[in-house]
Amino acid sequence: MQRRALITCAGMALLAWQTLARGATILAVRLWPAPDYSRITIESDTALKVRTTLVADPPRLAVDIDGVELDSTLRELVTKLGQDDPNIAGIRVGQNAPGVVRLVLDLKQPMAPQVFTLEPVAAYRHRLVFDLYPAQAVDPLQALINERLKATLVPTPTPAQASLPASSPDPLGELIARKQAGSAPAPATPASTPIATQKIATTPITTGSGALKHPEPASPAASLRMAPPATERLIIVALDAGHGGEDPGAIGPAGTREKDVVLRLALRLRERINAATVNGSPMRAFLTRDGDFFVPLHVRVEKARRVQADLFISLHADAFYTPRPQGASVFALSQGGASSTAARWMAERENKADLIGGLNFGVRDAQVRHTILDMSTTAQIKDSLRLGGSMLGEIGRIGKLHKPHVEQAAFAVLKAPDIPSVLVEAAFISNPDEEARLNTDEYQEQLADALMRGITAYFSKNPPLARNRTL
Repeated sequence: MQRRALITCAGMALLAWQTLARGATILAVRLWPAPDYSRITIESDTALKVRTTLVADPPRLAVDIDGVELDSTLRELVTKLGQDDPNIAGIRVGQNAPGVVRLVLDLKQPMAPQVFTLEPVAAYRHRLVFDLYPAQAVDPLQALINERLKATLVPTPTPAQASLPASSPDPLGELIARKQAGSAPAPATPASTPIATQKIATTPITTGSGALKHPEPASPAASLRMAPPATERLIIVALDAGHGGEDPGAIGPAGTREKDVVLRLALRLRERINAATVNGSPMRAFLTRDGDFFVPLHVRVEKARRVQADLFISLHADAFYTPRPQGASVFALSQGGASSTAARWMAERENKADLIGGLNFGVRDAQVRHTILDMSTTAQIKDSLRLGGSMLGEIGRIGKLHKPHVEQAAFAVLKAPDIPSVLVEAAFISNPDEEARLNTDEYQEQLADALMRGITAYFSKNPPLARNRTL
């Protein structure tokens, strides 16, 4: 008996020595470019150890990976880099020493990299992750305002205006400069301090008889001078396409990935929102992700708050534990328990996105943000239920509903304390019939129209609050 135990121990020791001798095996490399940050993932059969050096001029990140040999999989990382990557200019990889591979990332701008490892989860083994964040993050609210200004303040010049000298005032430039000089929002500005944008408008004059009389045309030079502008209320709807990047979400029987179909739906809905107005006020959609990259749950909420969104709509198409589930669902946050067992199961599943997508839990302030966003309010939930009811009624006109009422559960992505927030399960991607419908342009168009009607119906009964800041 003792001899058999000794042989077993010796065999295990030999296996461990062989594993150590050959080092880690690289299973896959992935690159996820995004405007917010670029992510590189190196997946291996055992955990990797690295040493990093950040060089300021020219900006680059050098990484030494211990216990590996350069192979074709690692070399593949070089070919994955596209010229349009917003953050990475080049990738170099080589065998720096026996058992040490050096990876050099040439950066397009100063970056604040995060390098961390992830334990095996779902279909993934060990992952080494490089998240490359720009040192100066883009202000998403400023981007929305600039987009609106470009749409309304850049007129087609008349022949007389075209002959003016190049030094003539630029209304758009002046407005943006004024905004940047004195009223750019701080990153932590709460959504309860919204913003109104400005536009140049000619207001009709009412005569004594009640008829409308338009003012006399101004001279070309006068038309370009900045008169005291009127303000307009910019209504912002945050659209959150679930999952993304490392997290594919649910996968249908035919291989359809949830992250792909909900992004297509979000882009369709954005077109409708950007073309709409509410009581004369223009609307703008803000996407928490507009491409295939991962966004942590709390960051999705933070993004919506930074742009001071009036609504937050998270789009999903999940799987279920029953063989052929059917119908769409709409969820709001619950301060207590879930409204049903199914709702609780769905929330638990969606809340695991951070584990699969790869959140850097070592960042200390991430936990602080989670705590802050747990302060949900009764008023927010009440408004969310109203929004969800409007949307559910419209969705029911184009297809089946899983439940005839808005359900509630503790979805992490719905925890903005000051923004009405709902999560829409457009269909069950695990149902072959619904998976097929999700992949058709016809159903995607119908669904986007239904969601837009729900948003409009909500605002018709719940006008957005007045905003008190201007450019």
